[in-house]
Formats: sequence, structure tokens, C-alpha cells
Amino acid sequence: QVQLVESGGGLVQAGGSLRLSCAASGRTFSTLKMGWFRQAPGKEREFVAAISSWPGITYYPDSVKGRFAISRDNAKNTVYLQMNMLKPDDTAVYYCAAGRNNYHYTPANEYDYWGQGTQVTVSS
Repeated sequence: QVQLVESGGGLVQAGGSLRLSCAASGRTFSTLKMGWFRQAPGKEREFVAAISSWPGITYYPDSVKGRFAISRDNAKNTVYLQMNMLKPDDTAVYYCAAGRNNYHYTPANEYDYWGQGTQVTVSS
């Protein structure tokens, strides 16, 4: 079993930056693919970023490519999401997710474990 705890959310002005962290329990962290998703009120959960286990290949949708960066520190069992040039449309609850298989990175149902979410609010 893997438990995920997100932190780092908050209120930021448009154009600003935030870094989210997700701390994972368990000894298998390095073998897991890790992802970030977000969900705004009234909208479906949306894929934001993912990183494979070694060698840490990253994936992004066009909506965040060039602005967001996912990284992982296997020694700390932690995955990060650096968010730059934030826009009001980025406002959502951001969820960290972990998956046992290292393929199919974008669908939410390909992830086995989820954090509780952290709120990110971008003001205009």
C-alpha cells in the first residue's frame, strides 16, 4: 500500500509560481510512475503531468507544457510539480497519483493510489 500526501498549494497571482510536493510512503516508490491531476469545480479530473520510474521520462498535456515541470527524488520518496506562469484557468484542486504500471500515463484510471489533494488558486 502507498500513501500520498500533497503540500504546497495556495493562493498566487497570475504570472506567479508555486511548487507542489507529494510525499509517498512505502518502499516501492522508485518503481512507481507518478502523476499530477487537477479538478476544477464542475469539471472532470484532468491530467497535468507524469513521470515514469527510471529513467524518469516526463509527459505533459499542451495546456501546461513549457510552464509546468514534474520531477522526482527517489531518495526522498517525493515527487514535485513546479508551476510557473500560472493562469486563473490553472485554479483547481491538484492531486498526486501513483501507478504500478509504467505505461498509459494520462488516464486517471491507470493510477492505483491517490492523495487527498491540495488547492491551488490563481487570482487575476
